[in-house]
Amino acid sequence: MATTTLSRYADLPALIGLMTGDEKHQAASESTLDVLWVLYDRVLDISPETVDDPDRDRFLLSKGHGPSAYYAVLATKGFIDVRTLRNWTRADSPLGYHPDRVLIPGVEIGSGSLGHGLGLAVGTALGLRAQGRTKPRVFVLVGDGELDEGSNHEAIAAAGRLGLDGITVIAVDNRSGTHGWPGGIAERFKVEGWAARTVSGRDHDALHSAFTTPHPGRPLVVVAHVNTKG
Repeated sequence: MATTTLSRYADLPALIGLMTGDEKHQAASESTLDVLWVLYDRVLDISPETVDDPDRDRFLLSKGHGPSAYYAVLATKGFIDVRTLRNWTRADSPLGYHPDRVLIPGVEIGSGSLGHGLGLAVGTALGLRAQGRTKPRVFVLVGDGELDEGSNHEAIAAAGRLGLDGITVIAVDNRSGTHGWPGGIAERFKVEGWAARTVSGRDHDALHSAFTTPHPGRPLVVVAHVNTKG
């Protein structure tokens, strides 16, 4: 297991700074930083020791471009060695421009083509339901821009109608969507039967409360507003 002495929120900028290069997508990374930290520090039931436990929580990063914040958070929690960050995107590094589930412990899906994570989350939740597993929760982080993809609207409708209350979607809203949604992102989910909460994507206590307040019988979307574009 990787070890590290850099394990605080305040260490994240330094860890992100270890990763350099033109394809860093700094703005996209910054838009997810606080959401990722709150999830891994205060919400998710998963650790380096439980990445293969069938009753672990699942976190799916659909907004996979600009993964440096994700890698930094994984490093603070011991999933990857801090030294690995220095070599990110090299040919011999497990850390690519998009996370790879077969190379990084704890990563549930490989990203790349935006817009697929929500559908995969619905499938994951249905699979857990079919196995009779009620403990694991499924969290998926999406960007507002990728919600333009039609597959997401099918997944939103299906999850609402099936009452998949094991799913929480975190939609980082930095006004990058091409078309927008009448009434906003939260309303788009609510009309399909979802519970919806809208908070600042920088307010850790508000994020934690939104993630952990029960929503029985309905999936949950948390819309996290941030100012960083990307």
